[in-house]
Amino acid sequence: MQPVLPSILLLTLLLAIGLVFFLRAASKDRTTVVDIHSPKPPLEVLNGLSEWLLNRGWKPVGSDPDRQVLRFQGTVASSPILMVLLSIFGVIGAGCLGLVLVELYPLLGWWPLLLAGIGPIAGFFYNKKANRIEVVELRLTSSEGSQGSTLRVRAHRDELIAMELELANRLELASDGALLSSPI
Repeated sequence: MQPVLPSILLLTLLLAIGLVFFLRAASKDRTTVVDIHSPKPPLEVLNGLSEWLLNRGWKPVGSDPDRQVLRFQGTVASSPILMVLLSIFGVIGAGCLGLVLVELYPLLGWWPLLLAGIGPIAGFFYNKKANRIEVVELRLTSSEGSQGSTLRVRAHRDELIAMELELANRLELASDGALLSSPI
């Protein structure tokens, strides 16, 4: 059984590396830029988008009339359920690493099992990285003489998907549809 333990140690370390990459992906910034078109006039579309953002808790932080840009800011919270789940995964993974070390090096006694105590760091790390301030930027790109409105929206991917799903019918918004069709 002794030759099997180093391979178990290797697999346990690979699982730890997987947890680190999962943490990075869970807290990654997913800001995206999308062009949206509507046959309605620009003022009506901007007012509708502004009202929708205000109802969702976004606060206006400024505008740039020369560049025709409106900015909104909001705090994005981490998921408490994901934080607890990642902490549990961290405890289990660190505990498994401790068990493997106890089996590989019996002289260490039970001390390697204390590695399970560092498991909640995974949830803390996720919570720290995922809680951040996000910005939604609306920029009017269509000219006065053009038909309808064209906006370039820069926001978190989830906010853009919600905008497309909730406002597509009311404001007759249309984009390339890539947000709703992409798997990630």
